[in-house]
Amino acid sequence: MMSSFSIPPLISLLMLALICTAIAGSSAAAGSSPREEAAQEGGRSVVLRGRAAELRVELVGGALSDFHLAGDSVNPLRGMGHFLCLDRWGPPSAAEEKSGMPFHGEAWKAEWRVARGPEKRGDWIELEMSASLPMAGLDVRRVVRLADSEVVVRVSETVTNRSRLGRIFNMVQHPTIGAPFLDVSTRVDAGARRGLMQSSPLPNPERPEVRWPYALQGERQIDVRRLTDDPNPNVVSYETSGDTGWTTACNPEQGRLIGYLWKRSDYPWFSAWRHVEKGKPALRGLEFGTTGLHQPFPELVKKGSIFGLPLYTHLDAGEQVTRSYTMFLLRTPAGFEGIRDISASSDGVRLREDGRKRRVLELSTAAAP
Repeated sequence: MMSSFSIPPLISLLMLALICTAIAGSSAAAGSSPREEAAQEGGRSVVLRGRAAELRVELVGGALSDFHLAGDSVNPLRGMGHFLCLDRWGPPSAAEEKSGMPFHGEAWKAEWRVARGPEKRGDWIELEMSASLPMAGLDVRRVVRLADSEVVVRVSETVTNRSRLGRIFNMVQHPTIGAPFLDVSTRVDAGARRGLMQSSPLPNPERPEVRWPYALQGERQIDVRRLTDDPNPNVVSYETSGDTGWTTACNPEQGRLIGYLWKRSDYPWFSAWRHVEKGKPALRGLEFGTTGLHQPFPELVKKGSIFGLPLYTHLDAGEQVTRSYTMFLLRTPAGFEGIRDISASSDGVRLREDGRKRRVLELSTAAAP
């Protein structure tokens, strides 16, 4: 039986991945197409510009690396930015690793090709791009839509199994926030319920069970909404509550908030990753996806489900599946205390503040998942 995955290698692998991505981007720039050269600024990336916001997407790895308000330099995304874990979340098996399968799958290392855009279509600036994952036998096509007059991004990703056989796989969104947006005052909220700590041993990592926003450090209860000088437990996964999944990160001193919305039917799990360097908050992952167990496929198959939720999904030969999410930025009023809950309807999206004031922030129906 494989022991529970050790978190420190995750950190080193992520840092190594960041270095490899940066090297790959600089060495590949000379081969850019005319379309890419026209769109890129300071590297192999594509920039979508609206009147309200700007979004940068990397062509090596496909990460959404910079999302900020127009005329504002605050970019909450740091580290590897928001990247896609596909066809897995976490480590390959020992045999797969020997065959060359990377941690978190191939998508974050793949060369993404621009099919069209960025181009203005109605009230949106659109970009279509794709990547092929040769070891996984999967193709992924992504459509990114930035609202021209609102700080809202809609992303849909279609995964196709081009193999002649069906297979299991996972798909996890990995937004990563960091300094200067991330500091000790930054608060992360989520629509979540029961959870498990990834440091808990197999075969029952859901024991002891924890409840959002708490986890355990030994016998001591930890509130994972904020991060100071101790990241442990540094990966905790929770079931998404309600039909609409959501997470936000707010820095009350900077008056900025970044958030995500998605359908629970697409992504039933939310995971909070926390990382500290030199005694200060360094990075946080606001991850949501199709699995909540950070283990190789053999362990996922053995376990099957946790809290009645599957730990992997299946894609038949030639089959395709589309999953989507919304990301957004907002300015917050002074002394904002974080998000208590989010509701989405035909009238738009309402974010209700936690604490005594219970102020409400609003987004248009463009943000609804």
